[in-house]
Amino acid sequence: MARRKGIMSDHLKEEIAKELGFYDTVQQEGWGGIKARDAGNMVKRAIEMAEQSAGQKGKS
Repeated sequence: MARRKGIMSDHLKEEIAKELGFYDTVQQEGWGGIKARDAGNMVKRAIEMAEQSAGQKGKS
């Protein structure tokens, strides 16, 4: 089964993982080592960031 290319950049994923406190797990085990809950929280945070960015651009 082919894997899709991720939408989030590696840099963004790393920044969010640091913010949420599980970047050490990523460094030790890779992205496959994080919990499903952490992955969900990461996506939720990325969506919040995108919404904030879109809101700021709309006000310009």
